Amino acid sequence: MSKKFGLGKGLGALIPEEEILEDGSTILKIPMNLIKANKDQPRKSFDPEKISELAQSIKEHGIIQPIILKKEDDIYIVVAGERRFRAARSIGLIEMPAIVMNINNKEVLEISLIENIQREDLNPIEEAIAYRKLLVDFDLTQEEISKKVSKSRTAITNCMRLLNLDERVQDYIIDEVISEGHGRAILGISDNQLQYQIAQMVIDDSLNVRETEKLVKNFGNIKKEKAVRNENNIYYKDIMNKLENRFGTKVLINSKSKNKGKIEIEYYSEEDFERILEVFNI
Repeated sequence: MSKKFGLGKGLGALIPEEEILEDGSTILKIPMNLIKANKDQPRKSFDPEKISELAQSIKEHGIIQPIILKKEDDIYIVVAGERRFRAARSIGLIEMPAIVMNINNKEVLEISLIENIQREDLNPIEEAIAYRKLLVDFDLTQEEISKKVSKSRTAITNCMRLLNLDERVQDYIIDEVISEGHGRAILGISDNQLQYQIAQMVIDDSLNVRETEKLVKNFGNIKKEKAVRNENNIYYKDIMNKLENRFGTKVLINSKSKNKGKIEIEYYSEEDFERILEVFNI
């Protein structure tokens, strides 16, 4: 689409105007005061400098691509394009070109998540929270989520595991003080306070991911080592995959000896716990 949408003026800006695209979609010009950000938007962190750069581009060239909205009563909720919305609002744009879609809350989250993943705009913790919301609040399986976002089920599971980190460690990942790789290594420790202490050591000593992994092993995380051995065992790996598909969450098999071991099923919230109990008919 080549048409640009600049700063609207006059009474006409208060009345939606239409443009029909080749695929039949209708673009409306929606007054900015009727548009609200989506409180369930997966992305929570927006770089002010990048928003400012986008605002300057809009001021010079107008808006090339309309945002996507959902109407709720007399207002419109941003489904996709919140960066454009924030940038346009910052320079006083009085109307916004938009496609209004008739979709439910689950579809809103799916579209927002897919857009942000495709643009690589989400930090790992935001992405994990969005997956968990789809899994817990909207009863999607990890396989269904995998198909929607074009990522492997293993990648989704590993991403969601970051939510098992101490919240302070999660904040370090959000603020890019440590990387997602560091977070995965620290997951070898189950105690939250110890996770935080290790994260502090990583920061203080500027440890890379490999050095962090060695540090975690030095804390004698035997459980982690046994879990890895089991995952490399073809029989255990097959059983774990079947259990994970059944329960929609991470499952570990830890063998203490030839005839003794544990099957551990992870959950990420009280609601997720209740969902797993329902699978057991408890």
